Amino acid sequence: MIRAEESVIGILAHVDAGKTTLTESILYKTGAIRHFGRVDKKDSWFDSHELERSRGITIFSKQNPFSLGEKRFTLVDTPGHTDFSAEMERTLGVLDYAVLVIDGTGGVRSHTETIWRLLGEYKVPPFIFINKMDRAEKGREKLLGELKNCFGDGFVDFSCGDEKRILEEVSMLSEDLLGEYLDGNTDEEFWLRSIADEIAQRRLFPCFFGSALSGDGVDGLLEAIEKLTVAKEYPDEFGARVYKVLYDSKGCRQTFLKVTGGVLSVKMPLGIEKADRIRIYSGEKAENAEKIKAGGVCAVEGLRSAEPGDVLGADGRRFSRPAKLRPMLAAGVEILDSTDFHDALRKLRMLGEEMPELSVQCFSSGGVEQIQIQVMGRIQLEILKELVAERFGMAIDFGACRILYKETVASPVMGYGHYEPLRHYAEVHLRIEPAPRDSGVAAESECSLEVLDSNFQNVVLTHILEKEHKGILTGSPLTDVKIVLTAGRSHLKHTEGGDFREAVYRAVRQGLEKAENVLLEPYYAFTLRVPGEYVGRAISDIQRLCGEFDPPDIAEEYATIKGCAPVSEFMDYPREVTAYTGGRGSVSLSENGYRPCHNAAEVIEKIGYEKERDLENPSSSIFCSHGAGFEVKWQDVDRMRHIKD
Repeated sequence: MIRAEESVIGILAHVDAGKTTLTESILYKTGAIRHFGRVDKKDSWFDSHELERSRGITIFSKQNPFSLGEKRFTLVDTPGHTDFSAEMERTLGVLDYAVLVIDGTGGVRSHTETIWRLLGEYKVPPFIFINKMDRAEKGREKLLGELKNCFGDGFVDFSCGDEKRILEEVSMLSEDLLGEYLDGNTDEEFWLRSIADEIAQRRLFPCFFGSALSGDGVDGLLEAIEKLTVAKEYPDEFGARVYKVLYDSKGCRQTFLKVTGGVLSVKMPLGIEKADRIRIYSGEKAENAEKIKAGGVCAVEGLRSAEPGDVLGADGRRFSRPAKLRPMLAAGVEILDSTDFHDALRKLRMLGEEMPELSVQCFSSGGVEQIQIQVMGRIQLEILKELVAERFGMAIDFGACRILYKETVASPVMGYGHYEPLRHYAEVHLRIEPAPRDSGVAAESECSLEVLDSNFQNVVLTHILEKEHKGILTGSPLTDVKIVLTAGRSHLKHTEGGDFREAVYRAVRQGLEKAENVLLEPYYAFTLRVPGEYVGRAISDIQRLCGEFDPPDIAEEYATIKGCAPVSEFMDYPREVTAYTGGRGSVSLSENGYRPCHNAAEVIEKIGYEKERDLENPSSSIFCSHGAGFEVKWQDVDRMRHIKD
């Protein structure tokens, strides 16, 4: 095993919480930068891109090394705006620790809850910095109570200055620690090790109150990071996780990764590719390096196919971890200048390598080629227009945003697929059943090996998962289902791998034809903050927009309302709030998964999907008679299938 020489720590927050200001303060106080930049003065170290400075938000993640005593860290700054949350999520897989910044004037917002959930799923231990306490209306106890109410126990105020109180609260986290505390154990080294372990196990979340702008509370946070973080151990065999792709000003592809095992050195082969050059970034500046040990992050030139989320091995093994945050909107691209269509597509796909969530696609409609992208929100579209103009000198616009719907089933249903043209044979029986919300598509087998051997069963499971199956209501992707192989049959001479692919696809589709299908739409979680006199208007609006909400939390002059609402109804509401409150109100949005569509019949009619004309997704099966294959419509397959119950 290799002990890492540094730890990677990320700064995360909802928009306007003061994340970039805290980042500047940390880098300045640790001597990593000489000038304390400010967002409002457009001279912050990390928000160096003109788009970031003009809008006052972080768009691109960046990294910078710093030291605390003998410990070394790499600080990763991430976007706080929900439209760029996919960029934030991509960094989570390489973090050892995180600092979650919360705006003390507003408390926990909807995007804070999303970040917290992701920190748990990626198993990242967080330190908590409650910012803007010089302007906060709520006291420490109320803010701590809000954290505990939203996320559970384990939040302890480490900036209170009362060491005895801190140890008392920490000791309540486990029986062993409580026993040590009651026995009068005052060994400082013991408690430092114990507290560090509780943090690493995500049972303790140290909280620090202060102001990033004035520096109040930042020293205490840095002292805790120095004393209470532990560098990880990694295996000797090389491994790495890719978290970002970026094309530099010269068009050279930079693949950012964290080494998760062994050592990465220049010219080292990685499958059919190799690391031509290794670079260590400090903000926008970079230096060359000969090697990077496990635990370190760097950018590599020479990897042309690696994508964010990929896990690499020395022998070229690669697999990707699917993102949790996915776009909910799609828009068509309109080319406004003389740029050739295929040249525009190439440039947009290059941008899509940096932002995989865009899912840049080309399709033909009525004989006309079109480009479509997927986005998290309208602000991202505005940024993309400016970015494309700056990077490629290309003028584009976007058509109206459309909602990305999905489909599922309400109850279990059997689907049968048979594929038997001449000299081919495969039959598959699949049970399609509902699965938990936002779980995607899962596949498993309960078929006996005496019925279908293991090799063919594995082939069937692979084919279930390899394709994005379309629902029959709108042609939207199938999700939140478990597809179970219950039976299958092959032929000793005539079955080939592709035969099971055809049988699987047809079985899924045939099952959906018989199912009680459900149209799903994306939802936002929202935190709405308005002056007290607008509470009635806000509640009326939420009801009008088909939303759900908790009772308002009224403090001083403002009221905070939390809830959820369909993206289709709520995506323009932040502008309404700004207008009717004269800029005094705000809405924080975050993705909240998919739920049954509130106006399904209207949407289905508007989309007008004709399932019978979707020749790429047939629900019929192919049987054989007298040496020739013939088509059997889905409603007759149950009667014609070869395997009987």
